[in-house]
Parts: sequence; structure tokens; C-alpha cells
Amino acid sequence: MIDRYKWYEIVLLYAGMAVFLFFVLAPFIEGFLVSLKPLSQLFSTPYNFIPQNGSFDAYFTMWQSVPMLALYIFNSFFISTVVTLIVIAVVVPAAYAFARFQFGGSGILLGGFLAVNMFSGAVLLIPLFRLMRTMGLLNTYWAMIVPGAAFLIPSSIWLLRTYMMRIPRELDEAAWVDGASRLYTLRRVVLPLAMPGIVVVAIMTFIGAYAQQFIFALTFNSRSEFMPLPIGLFAFFGKQEVIWNELMAASFIGILPVMIVIVFLQRYLVAGLTAGAVKQ
Repeated sequence: MIDRYKWYEIVLLYAGMAVFLFFVLAPFIEGFLVSLKPLSQLFSTPYNFIPQNGSFDAYFTMWQSVPMLALYIFNSFFISTVVTLIVIAVVVPAAYAFARFQFGGSGILLGGFLAVNMFSGAVLLIPLFRLMRTMGLLNTYWAMIVPGAAFLIPSSIWLLRTYMMRIPRELDEAAWVDGASRLYTLRRVVLPLAMPGIVVVAIMTFIGAYAQQFIFALTFNSRSEFMPLPIGLFAFFGKQEVIWNELMAASFIGILPVMIVIVFLQRYLVAGLTAGAVKQ
């Protein structure tokens, strides 16, 4: 289709894409440049975007400033992985049920799922704290896993239900004619076709769980060995100053697990996001 555009339309198209990418990537580029600067350059006048005598020293000294940073990164990755597994285990059969069955109250339940997402985690901190204390989950990984999964399940059901509704019902009916049960149909027929959508939900859940750990950890956990990465990043905020270059360096190291997951699952992510875009 790009051959149909005139040369100046192509120039405008790429110029628009360049401007869009600049505004999207500018904070990340600036954050990376800050990690290369010594603290003395961060508040110099006039401010220089390009670091003078920049170095990667902050990527080495940050481990000394926050000795447990590696454990914090592992904790965030572990918590996000467990949350993702729980969400997928709950969402797949739930989304299939909402996509294939018509039962009383299904619309109310789906509306309730949307209502849950309207509540901020801060609003529910006190009842969640009482619940975690009653269940004996305070100061454990589960104090961050359970509320994290609870907040991510509703939106995941909506997303995967929409994807499963695009899978033709005739495939289910053909499997039933051959004597397959509902569970066998879900496992052998629907799941392979829904795998791109499941991967999209898994990635979104992993990213969401990785990003929402700060408020839950700060409220439900007081033991350093269970703290996630956001609490570790908060340690760079000292009483007298903020170690901005080490904070930026730790942030980029901390998002590496998420980037690695996205890179390995990129093919499935693109397939899931574009499914149904072209009518067969």
C-alpha cells in the first residue's frame, strides 16, 4: 500500500512517526543519559543533555549503595511470575465460560469485573491489610501475590473473553459430534487457537504485576528479604540527596527481566494483538 502514496506523503508519514517515537522514547533516552553522568553534572547550569566524560560507574556503584538490589530484582521477577501463573490458571476457564455459555447473571458479573478495576489499590489498603493479617500472609511473598492477582484477574478475563469469542463455535460443535467433552474441547481445540491471546494476557499481567508492587509491599511487608524492586529503588532517596544516576541505572537493570520476556514472546504478542484485524 505504501506504493500508492506520493513522495511527500511518505515523507510526512515518516516524519510523523519520528515525532511520535521521539516523545515516547525521550524519557528513556534522558534517563539513560542521566545514568552516565556524575551527580555534579545533573544540576549544572546550563543543563547539558549529552554527558561530559560520561561513564558506566553508576552501574557498578549502585550495588554498593543498595547491597540487596539483586535480591529485590529477583523478588519482583518471582512475584510477577507467580501472579501471572495464577491469573492464567483462573482466567482461561473463566474466559471460555463467559465466551461460550449464556447463563443468568453473566452480564452483571462482567460489569462487576469492570467495577473492580475502577477502585484504586490505595482505597482498599485497610480492608486488604485486615484480610492479609487474618490469613497470616503478612511479611510473606503471598502478601503481594494475592492482591496483585486479584486486581489483574478481572481485566484479563475481559481481554481473553473477547479473543475467545472470535474462535468459531463450529469448532466446538465438531469436537462434540466426535464425542469430545467440554474439558477436552477446551484443552485440545480452543487453547491452541487461543494461545496468542493467552500470551498477550500473560505479558500484560506480568508487566502489571511488576509495576504495582510498591504500595502492596510498603503496606503488607516489613521484611527486607521479601521486598520487591520498587522498594529497592526507593532506597536511593537519601535524607540529604537523591542518587539520581544510580537510581536510573538500577531502573534500567530492573526492567531487563520484563524486556527479556517481551523479546522472547514478541512473535506471540504481535500475533495476539493483530488477530482479527484482517477478515478471512
